[in-house]
Amino acid sequence: MEFLQTEEPSVQKPIIIAAMQDMGNVGSIVVNFINKNLRTKKFRTARTPFPTYVIDNGGYIDLPNEIWEYRFTDDLIVFGGGTGQPQENQELNMLCQDVIDVSKKYSVKFIYTLGGFHTKRSLDKNPKTFVTTTSKSLTEHMQGLGIDITPQRSLITGFNGLILGFAKQNGIQGIGMYGELNQPEIPQYRAAISIIKTIEKLTFRKLGDTTRLEVMAQEIEREYGN
Repeated sequence: MEFLQTEEPSVQKPIIIAAMQDMGNVGSIVVNFINKNLRTKKFRTARTPFPTYVIDNGGYIDLPNEIWEYRFTDDLIVFGGGTGQPQENQELNMLCQDVIDVSKKYSVKFIYTLGGFHTKRSLDKNPKTFVTTTSKSLTEHMQGLGIDITPQRSLITGFNGLILGFAKQNGIQGIGMYGELNQPEIPQYRAAISIIKTIEKLTFRKLGDTTRLEVMAQEIEREYGN
């Protein structure tokens, strides 16, 4: 994994929102939405020097441009988005550790991550966001705020789960937010909207108008008959 710092962000004890592409593209949808609406500025990049897959265009291939960005604005650091995430455990661990190193460097207060929560429950265009945290006391606080807690014991794989483990190991409070979805193979804009509203509730920060995401959700529903 290769890291390049291009400038020092002007942030004071920020929070970090860190998520990568996962089920339903939820991580990328939310990260890209935040970056666009808050006009964040790039200050650091992470990239894998070796391709983890190739793109077959129907007779010829292209290499993926796997670069993930750290961006900042107003005491907020946003990491991730993009297409895909490292497939090798060593690279994934290096990426998580870099997020922790950046968190320590800038005295981050919280790490928020997010992704999809696969369920068979009929969502009726109104998916819930379930939350898990790095401590029982923090979970109890979430419950006091009326936030839905993940309903059962499970394994959370990939960056959007593992980063919480790295946060806990390093004494940083972390919250994972996972939006319900039925079809993980297609973009899940309603799950993304649910997560965005949960972030806004927890951070007291307005992230932007979700009307465009609603339109995208309707287009997906028309195309796939949902």
